Amino acid sequence: MDDSCIVYRLNKGSSLNLQDSGGLYIINSQQIPLFIEPAVDSTLVVEGYKNSIINGDCELVLKGLPDNSVDLIFTSPPYADQRTSTYGGIKPEKYVNWFLPKAKEFYRILKPEGSFILNIKERVVNGERHTYVIELILELRKQGWYWTEEYMWHKKNSHPGKWPNRFRDNWERLLHFTKQKKFAMYQEEVMVPVGNWAQTRLKNLSTTDKKRDNSRVGSGFGKKIENWVGRDLVYPSNVLYMATECYNQQHSAVFPVALPEWFIRLFTKPGDLVLDPFNGSGTTCVAAALLDRMYTGIEINNEYCEVAINRLKAELIKKERKQDE
Repeated sequence: MDDSCIVYRLNKGSSLNLQDSGGLYIINSQQIPLFIEPAVDSTLVVEGYKNSIINGDCELVLKGLPDNSVDLIFTSPPYADQRTSTYGGIKPEKYVNWFLPKAKEFYRILKPEGSFILNIKERVVNGERHTYVIELILELRKQGWYWTEEYMWHKKNSHPGKWPNRFRDNWERLLHFTKQKKFAMYQEEVMVPVGNWAQTRLKNLSTTDKKRDNSRVGSGFGKKIENWVGRDLVYPSNVLYMATECYNQQHSAVFPVALPEWFIRLFTKPGDLVLDPFNGSGTTCVAAALLDRMYTGIEINNEYCEVAINRLKAELIKKERKQDE
């Protein structure tokens, strides 16, 4: 890969016939050098990297983005020894060293109050789980990242299977990293219905339910059940129940739009910038665009970039038609 990239953008077109959906958006592509002189802004900054799909190596492309310019990084990089046909595969024992230079750029471009969500799962090697994810977490902390939280994506519709020494892999990690302990978070945006438990649990409150009941293990946490009386919405847990989906069967790993959408709602507001440095077929960028956030997707495979920009075009056209109804 040379020091250039191809930038795909959607420009608003004009069409006298609104039934002609292709006229609403025009796909433009431009090959540009990443850097002209080290002392000046990169060509990406000059030409514009927001609301773009960029075909290039993210480790190189990210060097062209300004410091503290991204609000949320949401991504699912190639897992160790997987996606071999599309990304070549990275050996588990080499994974940490492969990822860290990219994470260094993530840290530089993320705003101080921003968040980095990493969708990853360790694989089985020689009959046991490899430790490369744990090793990566420890090394990221050495880089300066706070390992703030861990979310779990429970795949509701995964198919059954049989293995001699384990059960079906039915969940994946979403690791939450930040640059500081105080970060942007909009919890009210992901609240959920209170559920049927409230009809019986809150009907007859005990004396304990009406006061703060502190944890017996001295954690400092506590609860007051009475606070939830009369509420229709409550805060969710860190387990997300979502079905898998595959927009493009040619891509080896696609998560549902609802997955990045949940985190985009939680950690950004309209107008913020969302980055996916391993963009694949563009799911993160689609979620960001539909939620009125800006997006930047970086993908080394040009075929996937074309899939992503065409997918964005189709989704934005559908969005505008619904707004006109």
